[in-house]
Amino acid sequence: MFDGYSVLAPVYDRLNGTVDYRTWAQYIENCFGKFTDKKIRSVLDLGCGTGSMTLELAARGYDMTGIDLSEDMLSVADSRVREAGLDDVLFICGNMASFELYGTVDAVVCCLDGINHLHKKEDLLSCFSLVANYLEDDGLFIFDLNTPHKFSTVYSNNDYILEDDGIMCCWRNRLSKKGDVVDFYLTVYEEQDDGTWLRSDGIERERAYGLRAIENALNACGLKLVDVSSGYDFEPITKNTERWYITAKKSR
Repeated sequence: MFDGYSVLAPVYDRLNGTVDYRTWAQYIENCFGKFTDKKIRSVLDLGCGTGSMTLELAARGYDMTGIDLSEDMLSVADSRVREAGLDDVLFICGNMASFELYGTVDAVVCCLDGINHLHKKEDLLSCFSLVANYLEDDGLFIFDLNTPHKFSTVYSNNDYILEDDGIMCCWRNRLSKKGDVVDFYLTVYEEQDDGTWLRSDGIERERAYGLRAIENALNACGLKLVDVSSGYDFEPITKNTERWYITAKKSR
């Protein structure tokens, strides 16, 4: 049912051109230095999409693995890695709630609300349990979440249009009665070489989680919440924060 990212894959990076992955990667490195004494060398990018953060961290010298459920997204990511001439990058097609790795890693990152795509609490627990299983002692799990406040205000039942040269994406949101689930009905138009436009349609879903639910799930899986911020400079969160930046640690 949820195939929105197959529709978005060819145009995803152009529509997300305002995301500052360089600053975000620097925040991640700052977390490495701030919250663990462990030397971070190997990193898993969970829900890596088209590989923007994977590439940014690989360029900084980390041994990267990227996992995503969408083969279309991974195809774009693999092409970008080869074009950049980067080594030590492995992409795996897999589900965040049931993935397998070949060994442990020093850190796990999950960017651009990937955790919100875990629609069931059982999947959230499964994901966190696997992160803890593959994470070295004193390793970090760094991720972000769209907040319940964002679901009720920015998402809600609003409609949006995103445009770039030769691309238009119509984004219709439908929020559940409980306010914790939103479905995105996506229509993407791409201009073709002959001047015609190709239309593609898909649906995606996100679920909102409260901080207490996240902390309880982390604790249940052997991970400790060590920081929640509202931005890359570790600003404190407020009731109007739209995105939480969360760091958890696996204790010895």
